[in-house]
Amino acid sequence: MSIIRPFILILSLLATAVYAQSNYPNRPIRIIVAVTPGGTSDLIARGIAKEMSEDLGQIVVIENRPSASSLVGTQLAAKAAPDGYTLLHMANTFAVVPSLLAKPGYDVKDFVGISLTGIVPKILSVSPTVPVYSVEELVAFARSKPGQVTYASAGLGGTGHMSAELFSNQLGLKMIHVPYKGASQAITDLIGGQVMMMFDEMTSSMTHARSGRIRPLAVTSMTRSPLLPNIPTVDEAGVKGFEDSTFTGLMAPAGTPVEILNRLNASVQKAVLQQALRARFLEVGVELVASPSPEDFNNYVRREFEKKAKLIREGKIRIE
Repeated sequence: MSIIRPFILILSLLATAVYAQSNYPNRPIRIIVAVTPGGTSDLIARGIAKEMSEDLGQIVVIENRPSASSLVGTQLAAKAAPDGYTLLHMANTFAVVPSLLAKPGYDVKDFVGISLTGIVPKILSVSPTVPVYSVEELVAFARSKPGQVTYASAGLGGTGHMSAELFSNQLGLKMIHVPYKGASQAITDLIGGQVMMMFDEMTSSMTHARSGRIRPLAVTSMTRSPLLPNIPTVDEAGVKGFEDSTFTGLMAPAGTPVEILNRLNASVQKAVLQQALRARFLEVGVELVASPSPEDFNNYVRREFEKKAKLIREGKIRIE
């Protein structure tokens, strides 16, 4: 009798777990966004969440938990129950921070992927005061002035910084990094000639590139942007294989059942196909995308983590 009763209890718990997964979702879902409201990642999350709410039949709530390096929100999501009701909407920083900080408070192994949600190409631009008009001329200029060419970024370890590190690493260039506290001031100084070049997301640089206040040389995606069709990709411009767009995606705490991950992935796939939503984001340089499977996104994040870890290690970049 003492053996049978625990066995029955185990079967009961397993049946409850299976029912919970098959009945998913049966209450509101929370998506933690570890940045301030109004930014690119936040807007993508909100657009996707609205469509997912309709598809899943439950409210999908956005909860902003901004902090330096997105740590607070990411750590909160890592500690959540792996039941599909607390998710994390992340961006490139997620794959950078564990290699950049001594104690990030989370690891990529604490999460499991659901799907990509968006891709945002960056623009490689120079100040109008710099006498270069192509990537080829920029490379020659930087090689003629080793350690003298300055490049701005929106912050140490940010997406623009990592793109510039990848660019200089691939070409063997020696340049000076000038980090700012956000893209706005960095672009202002690029316009004014206080810094020479910058990799920045299309969402914040496109208006200035179109107006001529900065000089766009290339975009970091593997295909040209329909918003700047006359601007080549970095790959086209001679730096073969270069690609480093900003990405956003949805993740869940490690241990979340595969059935739930697959359901959420299918919902994201359906959301990004909504033409009105896609058109609205394309206008500002964001391409909404979905991964074909959670495992595909897991592999994508692992590749990004390894690529950025190598750059950080070789560049001896660290934030204490």
